[in-house]
Amino acid sequence: GHAGVLLAERRGSYPPIDLRILKTNSQPGEVESGTRRKLKRLLSFQRYCHASRLLRGLMPHTPGSLHLLDDDYLGQAAHMLSKVDTWNFDIFLFDRLTNGNSLVTLMCHLFNVCGLIHHFQLDMVKLHRFLGMVQEDYHSHNPYHNAVHAADVTQAMYCYIKETKLAEQLTPLDVFLGLMAAAAHDVDHPGVNQPFLIKTRHHLATLYQNTSVLESHHWRSTVGMLRESGLLSHLPADMSQDIEQQLGSLILATDINRQNEFLITLREHLDNQDMDLQLATHRHFILQIALKCADVCNPCREWELSRQWSERVCEEFYRQGDLERKFDLEISPLCDQQTDSVPAIQIGFISYIVEPLFEEWQRFTEPSMLSQIMMGHLHKNKACWSRLRYVHTLAETKTHPHAEEPEPEGGQEEAEDIP
Repeated sequence: GHAGVLLAERRGSYPPIDLRILKTNSQPGEVESGTRRKLKRLLSFQRYCHASRLLRGLMPHTPGSLHLLDDDYLGQAAHMLSKVDTWNFDIFLFDRLTNGNSLVTLMCHLFNVCGLIHHFQLDMVKLHRFLGMVQEDYHSHNPYHNAVHAADVTQAMYCYIKETKLAEQLTPLDVFLGLMAAAAHDVDHPGVNQPFLIKTRHHLATLYQNTSVLESHHWRSTVGMLRESGLLSHLPADMSQDIEQQLGSLILATDINRQNEFLITLREHLDNQDMDLQLATHRHFILQIALKCADVCNPCREWELSRQWSERVCEEFYRQGDLERKFDLEISPLCDQQTDSVPAIQIGFISYIVEPLFEEWQRFTEPSMLSQIMMGHLHKNKACWSRLRYVHTLAETKTHPHAEEPEPEGGQEEAEDIP
C-alpha cells in the first residue's frame, strides 16, 4: 500500500517555491497546476492523434522502415536516423529537425529497428502516449537535465548495446530495459542536485531518506507513467513487475555517489576474467555500467558537441549557486560562477569520473573501434580544457599582478592553439 502511494506521486514533484524559482519564464502566481498540466498533455496528445498517419492505421510494411515518423519528420531527420549508430550523431541538430521531439522520435525508431514493438506486441497508441509523457516530464528550462540530454544518453546507449561483445549476448528484454532506462533516467529532474534538496528539506529528500533521492524519483516517475499509459498492461503481472524492478536497478545505478561501488566490481570482474554474459545477472550489471557510461559520455564526444554539453551542465550548476546565494545557503561545490570555471570543472569531472570509468569500459569491449574513438576524443577534450584553464588563469593573473603566473599544462605552444 505504501509503495502504491509512492508510485502514484509522479507529477508536481516539488513544492511551489521550487517551481517559482526554477521556472524562470513564469511570473509570480503563474505556477501551473497539476490539473492544468494534465489537461495540456491530453490536448497535446489529441492533436498528435489527429495529425499522425501512424495512429490512423498506416503501419510500415518493412521492419527496418522509417515510416514510424510522421511526414514532418521525414527527410533530414530520417537521414540522420539511418546513421543513429554512429558516434558523431548530433543530437542538437536532430532535436531541431524534429521540432523538439528528439526523444519520442528516436525511441520510436530504435524500438522499431530493434524489433521490440513486434517482440513485446506493444500497442502503438500506448507507446506514443508513454513516450510523450516521458518527454514532457523533462523540464525544457533546465540547461542540461532536459529531454535532449535523455535522447543523447539513449543514442549513446544504443551504440553501446551494438558493441560486439554485448550485441551477441543481449536478449530483447535486455535491449528493451537498456533503452527505456536511458530515455527515462532523469525524468522530472528539478535542475538542482541531491545536496540542495537535502539542505532545503525538500519533501523528496525526506521521502527517500536522503539516499539516491533524484534517482529514486526518476524511477518511481517512470513506473507511474508506465502504469498510467498501460504500455505493459497486456503482459503477465509478474513480467511487468520484473520490468519495473529492473528499470529501477538500472536508473538507481546512475547515482554518482555509487561510482566507486560499480567501478570496483567491474575491475574485479575484468581482473578475474569471470564475466559471463550468458548469466542474466552479469548482463544486467553490464547494462548498469553501459547506462553509467552513456550518462557521462559527453567528454567522449567530438569537441563541438562536448563543449556545448559542458557549458550547459555548468550553467545549471551556476543557477543552483545563484539560488543558494539568494537564499543565504552555503554554495555547493562547482556551483559558484565566481570561483568555479567551466574548464576547471570539466578537468576534474574527466579526471575523477569519466576517465576511470571509460578505461574499464574499454578493457571490457576490447577490441572496440568505438572505445578507441571515445578515448581519443576524451584525451583531446581534456587537453583543450587544460589549455583553456591556462588562458583563464593567465587572464586572472594579469588582473591581479601579484598572483603567481601559471605554467601551461601542455606547454606554451599548445596554449596558443585553443579550438
